[in-house]
Amino acid sequence: MLDVRRLRLLRELAHRGTITAVAEALSYTPSAVSQQLTALEREAGVTLLERTGRSVVLTPAAQRLVAHAETILAVLEQATAELATARTELNGALRIGAFPSAVRTILSPALVSLSRDHPHLELLVTELDPALAPAALRADALDIALVQEYDYVPVDPDTALDTEPLLEETVYLATLHHGPHTDPLAAHRISPWIAGTPGTLCHAVTVRACRAAGFTPRIRHHADDFDTVLALVAAGQGVALVPELGTLSVPAEVTLVPLPTRRRTHLAYRRGTAHHPVITAARAALHTAATANHSTRLAAANH
Repeated sequence: MLDVRRLRLLRELAHRGTITAVAEALSYTPSAVSQQLTALEREAGVTLLERTGRSVVLTPAAQRLVAHAETILAVLEQATAELATARTELNGALRIGAFPSAVRTILSPALVSLSRDHPHLELLVTELDPALAPAALRADALDIALVQEYDYVPVDPDTALDTEPLLEETVYLATLHHGPHTDPLAAHRISPWIAGTPGTLCHAVTVRACRAAGFTPRIRHHADDFDTVLALVAAGQGVALVPELGTLSVPAEVTLVPLPTRRRTHLAYRRGTAHHPVITAARAALHTAATANHSTRLAAANH
């Protein structure tokens, strides 16, 4: 019989690439991960890992086993969710991951309604870049998270997760000087730029959108908080791309030029957990908050 915990380690190795990364994510030591994977090989009766020095590569048999592991883990999550429906009230921890601009605009009102409707839920929020959320969900560090993708930066589906659309936003060019240009980005090919930290989606969309406009941006500043980004634009330090949720406090001197680029936010959770009562409550609260936020933004735009 294959050990489910060891299957999970193999699944994480397939996603993360190294035993050290798996150990860090799941709070093991590297030697413990290696021992558990060796035990899994004995259980399976086939070679799962090819070791070359300090690196390991999954064999074809291991890759097939990972596919089965995804299904097994999802079924176990679904079984847990079905058992939870027998409870008369929601309790326990709900761990939510969200990016900063969503924490202020969507997550905060959702937390208010969850606290009111389900007072025995322990709500735990982690602010993190959406690029890190899938790994945190797989590692069982989060229960539900807001993930996103931009035009020019599509995100590959994660077979361990289910997702559903939450909202779509316009992306703006934030600038001090905007003339009658047919291509707002190309007009700033020689301007300094402000972008997110390298490795974040915000950084990637800046680079790829500018390259699609025919140039590579000269990034002078890196900032992940959009209030900081807009303050830098107001100080004449460059131009930047800012999604709609990041435009709550725009300095008077900054002009926002709408672009055809869009940012799309989805809810993500582990396969099999969609109908767990706690996840169902979180999904409903987040959708209600997102709809209310959208209505507010539409009303403001029409005035």
